[in-house]
Amino acid sequence: MHFSIPDTQDIPDKNNSCYTSYNIHINGVFHCTVRYSLLHGFHEQLKKEFGTANLPPFPPKKLLSLTPVQVDERRVLLERYIQTISQDLRIAKSDMFNSLLLSAQQETLQEEPENVTLDIFLMNGHKILTNIMSTDQTDEVLESIASQIDLPDELVYYFALFLIKKEGEGENSIVRRLQGFESPYISLKASNKNNDYKIVLRKCFWDSAFDDEILENKVAMNLLYVQAVNDIERQWVLATKDQLKHLSSLQQKGSKREYLRVARTLKYYGYLQFLPCVTDYPQPNCRTLIAVGNRELNMRIQVEVNSIKEGSFKITRMKCWRITTIVNGPLTNGDTNDSHTSKARLELSFEYLMAKDTLKWITVTSDQAILISMCLQSMVDELLLKKQGGKFKRATGNLKNNFHRENSAASPLNHQGIPSSPTEEKVKRQTSAQQAIVANDAFETIGDDDL
Repeated sequence: MHFSIPDTQDIPDKNNSCYTSYNIHINGVFHCTVRYSLLHGFHEQLKKEFGTANLPPFPPKKLLSLTPVQVDERRVLLERYIQTISQDLRIAKSDMFNSLLLSAQQETLQEEPENVTLDIFLMNGHKILTNIMSTDQTDEVLESIASQIDLPDELVYYFALFLIKKEGEGENSIVRRLQGFESPYISLKASNKNNDYKIVLRKCFWDSAFDDEILENKVAMNLLYVQAVNDIERQWVLATKDQLKHLSSLQQKGSKREYLRVARTLKYYGYLQFLPCVTDYPQPNCRTLIAVGNRELNMRIQVEVNSIKEGSFKITRMKCWRITTIVNGPLTNGDTNDSHTSKARLELSFEYLMAKDTLKWITVTSDQAILISMCLQSMVDELLLKKQGGKFKRATGNLKNNFHRENSAASPLNHQGIPSSPTEEKVKRQTSAQQAIVANDAFETIGDDDL
Protein backbone atom coordinates (compact mmCIF):
# COMPACT_ATOMS: atom_id res chain seq x y z
CA MET A 1 0.00 0.00 0.00
CA HIS A 2 1.17 3.49 -0.83
CA PHE A 3 0.46 5.88 2.08
CA SER A 4 0.91 9.63 2.06
CA ILE A 5 -0.22 12.64 4.09
CA PRO A 6 0.19 15.43 1.53
CA ASP A 7 -1.58 18.15 3.49
CA THR A 8 -3.68 19.13 6.49
CA GLN A 9 -6.90 21.00 7.14
CA ASP A 10 -8.28 23.06 10.02
CA ILE A 11 -11.62 21.78 11.28
CA PRO A 12 -13.89 23.68 13.70
CA ASP A 13 -14.87 21.88 16.91
CA LYS A 14 -17.84 22.23 19.26
CA ASN A 15 -16.12 25.06 21.18
CA ASN A 16 -15.84 27.26 18.05
CA SER A 17 -12.10 26.74 17.90
CA CYS A 18 -10.19 24.73 15.30
CA TYR A 19 -8.02 21.65 15.39
CA THR A 20 -5.59 20.36 12.77
CA SER A 21 -6.52 17.19 10.92
CA TYR A 22 -4.20 15.19 8.67
CA ASN A 23 -5.39 14.01 5.25
CA ILE A 24 -4.39 10.41 4.57
CA HIS A 25 -4.14 9.22 0.98
CA ILE A 26 -3.84 5.51 0.18
CA ASN A 27 -2.70 4.34 -3.24
CA GLY A 28 -2.99 7.90 -4.55
CA VAL A 29 -6.59 8.45 -3.43
CA PHE A 30 -7.91 10.49 -0.48
CA HIS A 31 -9.10 8.06 2.19
CA CYS A 32 -9.74 9.96 5.43
CA THR A 33 -8.70 12.80 7.68
CA VAL A 34 -7.55 12.09 11.26
CA ARG A 35 -6.49 14.01 14.35
CA TYR A 36 -3.08 13.61 15.90
CA SER A 37 -4.72 12.34 19.10
CA LEU A 38 -6.35 9.44 17.24
CA LEU A 39 -3.04 8.32 15.72
CA HIS A 40 -1.35 8.72 19.12
CA GLY A 41 -3.99 6.49 20.72
CA PHE A 42 -3.49 3.98 17.93
CA HIS A 43 0.26 4.02 18.57
CA GLU A 44 -0.37 3.25 22.25
CA GLN A 45 -2.46 0.23 21.24
CA LEU A 46 0.28 -0.98 18.92
CA LYS A 47 2.81 -0.72 21.76
CA LYS A 48 0.65 -3.02 23.89
CA GLU A 49 0.11 -5.48 21.06
CA PHE A 50 3.54 -5.57 19.37
CA GLY A 51 5.95 -3.94 21.82
CA THR A 52 7.80 -0.61 21.62
CA ALA A 53 10.92 -2.17 20.12
CA ASN A 54 9.00 -3.21 17.01
CA LEU A 55 7.65 0.28 16.27
CA PRO A 56 9.19 3.43 14.80
CA PRO A 57 9.26 6.58 16.96
CA PHE A 58 5.99 8.49 17.12
CA PRO A 59 5.98 12.32 16.83
CA PRO A 60 5.95 13.62 20.44
CA LYS A 61 3.17 15.65 22.01
CA LYS A 62 3.61 19.41 22.38
CA LEU A 63 2.38 21.46 25.33
CA LEU A 64 1.76 24.63 23.31
CA SER A 65 -0.11 25.20 20.05
CA LEU A 66 1.92 24.42 16.97
CA THR A 67 3.07 27.00 14.48
CA PRO A 68 2.36 26.35 10.77
CA VAL A 69 5.96 25.17 10.34
CA GLN A 70 5.63 22.77 13.27
CA VAL A 71 2.33 21.45 11.89
CA ASP A 72 4.04 20.64 8.59
CA GLU A 73 6.96 19.00 10.41
CA ARG A 74 4.49 16.83 12.33
CA ARG A 75 2.71 15.99 9.06
CA VAL A 76 5.97 14.67 7.58
CA LEU A 77 6.76 12.65 10.72
CA LEU A 78 3.25 11.15 10.84
CA GLU A 79 3.54 10.25 7.16
CA ARG A 80 6.84 8.47 7.75
CA TYR A 81 5.36 6.70 10.77
CA ILE A 82 2.33 5.29 8.95
CA GLN A 83 4.44 4.38 5.93
CA THR A 84 6.84 2.45 8.17
CA ILE A 85 4.25 0.50 10.16
CA SER A 86 2.31 -0.33 6.99
CA GLN A 87 5.34 -2.38 5.84
CA ASP A 88 5.10 -4.64 8.90
CA LEU A 89 2.71 -7.40 7.81
CA ARG A 90 1.64 -8.18 11.37
CA ILE A 91 0.41 -4.60 11.71
CA ALA A 92 -0.81 -3.96 8.16
CA LYS A 93 -2.91 -7.16 8.17
CA SER A 94 -4.17 -6.74 11.72
CA ASP A 95 -7.77 -6.15 12.67
CA MET A 96 -6.59 -3.10 14.60
CA PHE A 97 -5.01 -1.34 11.61
CA ASN A 98 -7.79 -2.14 9.15
CA SER A 99 -10.44 -1.09 11.63
CA LEU A 100 -8.66 2.20 12.28
CA LEU A 101 -8.73 3.04 8.57
CA LEU A 102 -12.35 1.97 8.13
CA SER A 103 -13.47 3.86 11.23
CA ALA A 104 -11.61 6.99 10.12
CA GLN A 105 -13.15 6.79 6.64
CA GLN A 106 -16.60 6.38 8.17
CA GLU A 107 -16.16 9.37 10.49
CA THR A 108 -14.57 11.60 7.86
CA LEU A 109 -17.55 11.19 5.55
CA GLN A 110 -20.02 11.11 8.46
CA GLU A 111 -21.51 7.82 7.35
CA GLU A 112 -23.75 6.02 9.85
CA PRO A 113 -24.25 2.25 9.53
CA GLU A 114 -27.48 1.50 7.68
CA ASN A 115 -28.93 -1.06 5.31
CA VAL A 116 -28.26 0.00 1.73
CA THR A 117 -28.33 -1.40 -1.78
CA LEU A 118 -25.04 -1.21 -3.65
CA ASP A 119 -24.87 -1.57 -7.44
CA ILE A 120 -22.05 -3.88 -8.52
CA PHE A 121 -21.45 -4.18 -12.26
CA LEU A 122 -19.86 -6.70 -14.57
CA MET A 123 -17.72 -5.36 -17.41
CA ASN A 124 -20.62 -5.75 -19.86
CA GLY A 125 -22.78 -3.40 -17.79
CA HIS A 126 -24.87 -6.12 -16.14
CA LYS A 127 -25.84 -4.92 -12.67
CA ILE A 128 -25.96 -6.97 -9.47
CA LEU A 129 -28.03 -5.37 -6.71
CA THR A 130 -26.41 -6.20 -3.38
CA ASN A 131 -27.95 -5.56 0.02
CA ILE A 132 -25.24 -4.66 2.54
CA MET A 133 -24.51 -2.41 5.49
CA SER A 134 -23.11 0.94 4.38
CA THR A 135 -19.99 0.37 6.50
CA ASP A 136 -19.26 -3.19 5.33
CA GLN A 137 -15.64 -3.68 4.27
CA THR A 138 -14.54 -4.80 0.84
CA ASP A 139 -14.15 -8.49 1.70
CA GLU A 140 -17.60 -8.56 3.27
CA VAL A 141 -19.15 -7.02 0.16
CA LEU A 142 -17.24 -9.37 -2.15
CA GLU A 143 -18.34 -12.43 -0.20
CA SER A 144 -21.93 -11.14 -0.14
CA ILE A 145 -21.92 -10.84 -3.94
CA ALA A 146 -20.34 -14.28 -4.29
CA SER A 147 -23.04 -15.80 -2.11
CA GLN A 148 -25.73 -14.04 -4.12
CA ILE A 149 -24.49 -15.41 -7.46
CA ASP A 150 -23.56 -18.85 -6.02
CA LEU A 151 -19.81 -18.52 -6.54
CA PRO A 152 -18.13 -21.22 -4.36
CA ASP A 153 -16.11 -20.11 -1.33
CA GLU A 154 -12.86 -21.49 -2.75
CA LEU A 155 -13.20 -19.34 -5.89
CA VAL A 156 -14.26 -16.01 -4.35
CA TYR A 157 -10.77 -14.51 -4.13
CA TYR A 158 -9.92 -15.19 -7.74
CA PHE A 159 -12.07 -12.07 -8.20
CA ALA A 160 -12.02 -8.58 -6.74
CA LEU A 161 -13.89 -5.29 -6.73
CA PHE A 162 -12.50 -2.40 -8.78
CA LEU A 163 -13.44 1.26 -8.96
CA ILE A 164 -13.74 2.38 -12.58
CA LYS A 165 -14.33 5.80 -14.11
CA LYS A 166 -16.22 6.77 -17.24
CA GLU A 167 -13.76 8.48 -19.58
CA GLY A 168 -15.96 9.03 -22.63
CA GLU A 169 -18.76 7.53 -24.65
CA GLY A 170 -18.62 3.82 -23.87
CA GLU A 171 -15.08 4.08 -22.47
CA ASN A 172 -14.02 3.29 -18.90
CA SER A 173 -10.67 3.19 -17.14
CA ILE A 174 -9.69 1.19 -14.06
CA VAL A 175 -9.01 3.58 -11.18
CA ARG A 176 -7.95 1.10 -8.51
CA ARG A 177 -8.71 -2.15 -6.75
CA LEU A 178 -10.76 -1.69 -3.59
CA GLN A 179 -8.88 -2.73 -0.45
CA GLY A 180 -9.91 -4.53 2.73
CA PHE A 181 -9.59 -1.44 4.92
CA GLU A 182 -12.35 0.51 3.18
CA SER A 183 -16.08 0.43 2.67
CA PRO A 184 -16.93 0.16 -1.05
CA TYR A 185 -20.20 2.00 -0.43
CA ILE A 186 -18.47 4.94 1.28
CA SER A 187 -15.60 5.02 -1.24
CA LEU A 188 -18.03 5.10 -4.16
CA LYS A 189 -20.14 7.78 -2.50
CA ALA A 190 -17.07 9.94 -1.87
CA SER A 191 -15.88 9.61 -5.47
CA ASN A 192 -19.19 9.81 -7.28
CA LYS A 193 -20.00 13.52 -7.13
CA ASN A 194 -20.51 13.60 -10.91
CA ASN A 195 -21.93 10.07 -11.15
CA ASP A 196 -19.04 8.94 -13.35
CA TYR A 197 -17.69 6.17 -11.12
CA LYS A 198 -18.93 2.65 -10.48
CA ILE A 199 -17.73 -0.59 -8.92
CA VAL A 200 -17.12 -3.63 -11.10
CA LEU A 201 -16.37 -7.28 -10.39
CA ARG A 202 -13.34 -8.55 -12.31
CA LYS A 203 -10.88 -11.41 -12.04
CA CYS A 204 -7.80 -10.38 -10.08
CA PHE A 205 -5.21 -12.94 -11.18
CA TRP A 206 -2.68 -12.52 -13.97
CA ASP A 207 -1.58 -16.05 -14.91
CA SER A 208 -4.12 -17.45 -17.38
CA ALA A 209 -3.21 -20.95 -16.16
CA PHE A 210 -5.45 -20.19 -13.18
CA ASP A 211 -8.36 -20.18 -15.65
CA ASP A 212 -8.12 -23.96 -15.72
CA GLU A 213 -8.71 -24.14 -11.97
CA ILE A 214 -12.05 -22.33 -12.12
CA LEU A 215 -13.52 -23.09 -15.56
CA GLU A 216 -15.30 -26.18 -14.29
CA ASN A 217 -17.58 -23.94 -12.26
CA LYS A 218 -20.35 -22.43 -14.37
CA VAL A 219 -20.59 -19.16 -12.42
CA ALA A 220 -16.83 -18.53 -12.50
CA MET A 221 -16.70 -19.44 -16.19
CA ASN A 222 -19.47 -16.93 -16.94
CA LEU A 223 -17.57 -14.19 -15.11
CA LEU A 224 -14.43 -14.92 -17.14
CA TYR A 225 -16.48 -15.06 -20.34
CA VAL A 226 -18.17 -11.70 -19.76
CA GLN A 227 -14.82 -10.05 -19.06
CA ALA A 228 -13.15 -11.65 -22.10
CA VAL A 229 -15.95 -10.53 -24.44
CA ASN A 230 -15.75 -6.97 -23.12
CA ASP A 231 -11.94 -6.82 -23.32
CA ILE A 232 -12.04 -8.02 -26.93
CA GLU A 233 -14.82 -5.61 -27.91
CA ARG A 234 -12.94 -2.63 -26.49
CA GLN A 235 -9.70 -3.89 -28.12
CA TRP A 236 -7.88 -4.47 -24.86
CA VAL A 237 -7.31 -7.92 -26.35
CA LEU A 238 -6.19 -7.88 -29.99
CA ALA A 239 -7.58 -10.21 -32.64
CA THR A 240 -7.46 -10.50 -36.43
CA LYS A 241 -10.60 -10.25 -38.57
CA ASP A 242 -10.72 -14.02 -38.96
CA GLN A 243 -10.33 -14.54 -35.23
CA LEU A 244 -13.07 -12.02 -34.51
CA LYS A 245 -15.36 -13.76 -36.98
CA HIS A 246 -14.69 -17.11 -35.31
CA LEU A 247 -15.31 -15.65 -31.85
CA SER A 248 -18.55 -14.05 -33.02
CA SER A 249 -19.72 -17.44 -34.30
CA LEU A 250 -18.91 -19.07 -30.96
CA GLN A 251 -20.71 -16.28 -29.14
CA GLN A 252 -23.85 -16.78 -31.22
CA LYS A 253 -23.76 -20.52 -30.50
CA GLY A 254 -23.34 -19.89 -26.79
CA SER A 255 -20.07 -21.84 -26.77
CA LYS A 256 -18.55 -19.97 -23.84
CA ARG A 257 -15.88 -22.48 -22.91
CA GLU A 258 -14.61 -22.69 -26.52
CA TYR A 259 -14.77 -18.89 -26.77
CA LEU A 260 -12.48 -18.64 -23.74
CA ARG A 261 -10.14 -21.27 -25.16
CA VAL A 262 -9.68 -19.17 -28.31
CA ALA A 263 -9.51 -15.88 -26.36
CA ARG A 264 -6.64 -17.19 -24.25
CA THR A 265 -4.49 -17.52 -27.40
CA LEU A 266 -4.91 -13.82 -28.28
CA LYS A 267 -2.43 -11.04 -27.65
CA TYR A 268 -2.98 -9.20 -24.36
CA TYR A 269 -5.48 -11.69 -22.98
CA GLY A 270 -5.55 -11.23 -19.21
CA TYR A 271 -3.72 -7.89 -19.39
CA LEU A 272 -4.86 -4.61 -17.86
CA GLN A 273 -4.67 -1.71 -20.28
CA PHE A 274 -3.85 1.85 -19.23
CA LEU A 275 -4.54 5.29 -20.65
CA PRO A 276 -1.96 6.82 -23.05
CA CYS A 277 1.05 8.24 -21.23
CA VAL A 278 4.69 9.30 -21.73
CA THR A 279 7.99 7.46 -21.27
CA ASP A 280 11.68 8.33 -21.55
CA TYR A 281 12.44 5.03 -23.33
CA PRO A 282 14.05 4.71 -25.83
CA GLN A 283 14.20 8.52 -25.89
CA PRO A 284 12.60 11.34 -23.88
CA ASN A 285 8.91 12.26 -24.27
CA CYS A 286 7.76 9.20 -26.20
CA ARG A 287 4.02 8.58 -26.25
CA THR A 288 3.16 5.06 -25.19
CA LEU A 289 0.36 2.64 -24.41
CA ILE A 290 1.01 0.38 -21.42
CA ALA A 291 -0.47 -3.04 -20.76
CA VAL A 292 0.34 -5.16 -17.72
CA GLY A 293 -0.04 -8.95 -17.61
CA ASN A 294 1.67 -12.30 -18.22
CA ARG A 295 4.50 -11.30 -15.85
CA GLU A 296 5.47 -8.27 -17.91
CA LEU A 297 4.94 -4.57 -18.47
CA ASN A 298 4.31 -4.11 -22.18
CA MET A 299 4.81 -0.79 -23.99
CA ARG A 300 3.68 0.22 -27.46
CA ILE A 301 5.92 3.25 -27.96
CA GLN A 302 5.51 5.88 -30.64
CA VAL A 303 9.13 6.67 -31.50
CA GLU A 304 8.20 8.63 -34.65
CA VAL A 305 4.97 9.88 -36.23
CA ASN A 306 4.17 6.60 -37.98
CA SER A 307 6.51 4.29 -36.11
CA ILE A 308 5.52 2.12 -33.15
CA LYS A 309 8.07 0.12 -31.19
CA GLU A 310 6.96 -2.60 -28.79
CA GLY A 311 8.90 -3.24 -25.60
CA SER A 312 8.39 -6.10 -23.16
CA PHE A 313 9.77 -5.68 -19.63
CA LYS A 314 9.62 -8.86 -17.53
CA ILE A 315 8.84 -8.40 -13.85
CA THR A 316 11.61 -10.85 -12.87
CA ARG A 317 14.16 -8.49 -14.44
CA MET A 318 12.93 -5.40 -12.60
CA LYS A 319 15.30 -4.94 -9.68
CA CYS A 320 13.08 -2.33 -8.06
CA TRP A 321 10.69 0.49 -8.90
CA ARG A 322 9.61 3.77 -7.37
CA ILE A 323 6.73 6.21 -7.47
CA THR A 324 7.64 9.90 -7.65
CA THR A 325 5.04 12.58 -7.03
CA ILE A 326 6.05 15.98 -8.38
CA VAL A 327 4.01 18.72 -6.70
CA ASN A 328 4.11 22.06 -8.52
CA GLY A 329 2.03 23.97 -6.00
CA PRO A 330 -0.09 23.65 -2.88
CA LEU A 331 -2.92 21.15 -3.03
CA THR A 332 -6.46 22.20 -2.18
CA ASN A 333 -6.98 21.36 1.48
CA GLY A 334 -9.90 19.15 2.32
CA ASP A 335 -11.02 18.43 -1.20
CA THR A 336 -11.65 14.74 -1.85
CA ASN A 337 -12.34 14.78 -5.58
CA ASP A 338 -10.02 14.67 -8.58
CA SER A 339 -8.94 18.31 -8.20
CA HIS A 340 -7.18 17.35 -4.98
CA THR A 341 -4.25 16.04 -7.00
CA SER A 342 -4.66 18.21 -10.10
CA LYS A 343 -1.32 19.93 -9.52
CA ALA A 344 0.64 16.73 -8.97
CA ARG A 345 2.44 14.69 -11.62
CA LEU A 346 3.02 10.99 -11.02
CA GLU A 347 5.99 9.05 -12.34
CA LEU A 348 6.77 5.35 -12.19
CA SER A 349 10.43 4.44 -12.66
CA PHE A 350 11.82 0.92 -12.67
CA GLU A 351 15.42 -0.32 -12.73
CA TYR A 352 15.60 -2.97 -15.43
CA LEU A 353 18.21 -5.61 -16.19
CA MET A 354 18.72 -4.91 -19.89
CA ALA A 355 21.55 -7.44 -20.16
CA LYS A 356 23.88 -9.23 -17.79
CA ASP A 357 25.42 -6.64 -15.42
CA THR A 358 23.58 -3.83 -17.25
CA LEU A 359 20.84 -2.01 -15.30
CA LYS A 360 18.87 0.95 -16.67
CA TRP A 361 16.22 3.20 -15.13
CA ILE A 362 13.10 3.66 -17.28
CA THR A 363 10.46 6.25 -16.35
CA VAL A 364 6.77 6.45 -17.21
CA THR A 365 4.75 9.60 -16.52
CA SER A 366 1.12 8.67 -15.94
CA ASP A 367 -1.81 9.60 -13.70
CA GLN A 368 -2.18 5.83 -13.25
CA ALA A 369 1.40 5.32 -12.03
CA ILE A 370 0.34 4.06 -8.61
CA LEU A 371 -2.12 1.59 -10.15
CA ILE A 372 0.63 0.32 -12.47
CA SER A 373 2.92 -0.08 -9.46
CA MET A 374 0.23 -2.02 -7.57
CA CYS A 375 -0.22 -4.29 -10.59
CA LEU A 376 3.52 -4.99 -10.73
CA GLN A 377 3.51 -5.87 -7.04
CA SER A 378 0.48 -8.15 -7.35
CA MET A 379 2.13 -9.99 -10.27
CA VAL A 380 5.23 -10.52 -8.13
CA ASP A 381 3.08 -11.73 -5.23
CA GLU A 382 1.24 -14.13 -7.51
CA LEU A 383 4.46 -15.47 -9.00
CA LEU A 384 5.93 -16.14 -5.55
CA LEU A 385 2.65 -17.63 -4.35
CA LYS A 386 2.67 -20.07 -7.26
CA LYS A 387 6.34 -21.00 -6.76
CA GLN A 388 5.68 -21.73 -3.10
CA GLY A 389 2.65 -23.86 -3.92
CA GLY A 390 0.24 -21.47 -2.20
CA LYS A 391 -3.46 -21.13 -2.88
CA PHE A 392 -5.88 -18.24 -3.14
CA LYS A 393 -7.62 -17.83 0.19
CA ARG A 394 -11.15 -19.08 0.72
CA ALA A 395 -14.09 -16.99 1.85
CA THR A 396 -14.03 -17.50 5.62
CA GLY A 397 -15.84 -14.54 7.15
CA ASN A 398 -14.66 -10.97 7.49
CA LEU A 399 -13.29 -8.22 9.66
CA LYS A 400 -15.60 -6.15 11.76
CA ASN A 401 -15.00 -2.61 12.96
CA ASN A 402 -13.29 -3.30 16.30
CA PHE A 403 -11.23 -0.11 16.59
CA HIS A 404 -13.02 2.31 18.89
CA ARG A 405 -12.24 5.92 19.76
CA GLU A 406 -11.96 4.73 23.37
CA ASN A 407 -8.84 2.78 22.31
CA SER A 408 -10.18 -0.73 22.89
CA ALA A 409 -7.81 -3.63 22.28
CA ALA A 410 -7.96 -5.71 19.13
CA SER A 411 -6.18 -8.87 18.06
CA PRO A 412 -4.35 -9.47 14.79
CA LEU A 413 -6.32 -10.95 11.92
CA ASN A 414 -4.91 -14.08 10.33
CA HIS A 415 -4.62 -13.40 6.59
CA GLN A 416 -3.15 -15.66 3.95
CA GLY A 417 -0.96 -14.22 1.21
CA ILE A 418 2.50 -13.03 0.28
CA PRO A 419 4.11 -10.01 1.99
CA SER A 420 4.58 -6.86 -0.01
CA SER A 421 8.13 -5.63 -0.51
CA PRO A 422 9.86 -3.19 1.88
CA THR A 423 9.33 0.47 1.07
CA GLU A 424 11.39 3.57 1.83
CA GLU A 425 9.81 7.03 1.59
CA LYS A 426 11.31 10.50 1.11
CA VAL A 427 8.96 13.48 1.18
CA LYS A 428 9.46 17.12 0.20
CA ARG A 429 6.97 19.94 -0.43
CA GLN A 430 5.97 22.29 -3.27
CA THR A 431 8.20 21.68 -6.34
CA SER A 432 9.07 18.38 -4.75
CA ALA A 433 9.25 14.64 -5.18
CA GLN A 434 7.79 11.88 -3.04
CA GLN A 435 9.50 8.58 -3.75
CA ALA A 436 8.80 5.02 -2.66
CA ILE A 437 11.55 2.54 -3.53
CA VAL A 438 10.11 -0.97 -3.79
CA ALA A 439 12.53 -3.89 -3.90
CA ASN A 440 11.38 -6.76 -6.14
CA ASP A 441 11.61 -10.12 -4.37
CA ALA A 442 11.17 -11.99 -7.67
CA PHE A 443 14.35 -10.36 -9.06
CA GLU A 444 16.43 -12.61 -6.79
CA THR A 445 15.06 -15.70 -8.59
CA ILE A 446 16.39 -14.70 -12.01
CA GLY A 447 18.85 -17.09 -13.59
CA ASP A 448 21.18 -17.06 -16.57
CA ASP A 449 18.48 -18.67 -18.71
CA ASP A 450 16.34 -15.56 -18.20
CA LEU A 451 18.94 -13.19 -19.67
